[in-house]
Amino acid sequence: MIRIHAQEPSSIIPFSFIGLSGRKIRIIQARMWLLLAVPMWFAMSAIAPQNVQAYTARVDLGIESLPDENYETILGRAEMVARAAAQRSFDQDILVTDVSIIVTVQSHGLIAPVLVLDVSRVQWKQRPDPQRWVTYFKTARSLLLFQPQTELPDPAPAVSPTVNQPTPKTP
Repeated sequence: MIRIHAQEPSSIIPFSFIGLSGRKIRIIQARMWLLLAVPMWFAMSAIAPQNVQAYTARVDLGIESLPDENYETILGRAEMVARAAAQRSFDQDILVTDVSIIVTVQSHGLIAPVLVLDVSRVQWKQRPDPQRWVTYFKTARSLLLFQPQTELPDPAPAVSPTVNQPTPKTP
C-alpha cells in the first residue's frame, strides 16, 4: 500500500512578502533597462547616424513625330517632355536626389534616342532649364531619316568671268 503523507502546516513557512518583493524587483529591473537603453540608443544614433535612402529616378519617355514636323521642333518637344518629367519626379518623391531621363522619338517606323537629361535636385533647383543639363545624341537626326537642313547660298548675279585669251598671231 502506498501511504500519502500530508505535510504538516507547521513545516510550511509562508513567505508571501518574498513573492511581492520579487515582482517589485522585476519591475525595477525592467525600468532600469529602459532607462539605460534609451540614452544608449540616442548616443549611438548621434555617433553613427543611419544612412539616407536617396536614389536616382530613371525615366524613359517616347514621343512620336508628327507628319510635317522637322527635327528642330521634335527636339523642342523632347526638351519640354523631359523638363516636365524631371519636375514631376522631384515633386513626387522627396528621396530622389538625381533624375535621369531618356527621350526617344519614333519617326517613319524608326525609333532612336534623342536626348538624355541628367540633373541633381540641387542643380535643378538652381536652374530648371533642360537645355543646360541635356545631352543630345548627334546621330539621332540621321537615324530617324531627317535630312540636315542645308542652307542654300545666296544667288549672286551671274557674272561671266572675262578670260584673256591670247589672240593668234598671223605671220
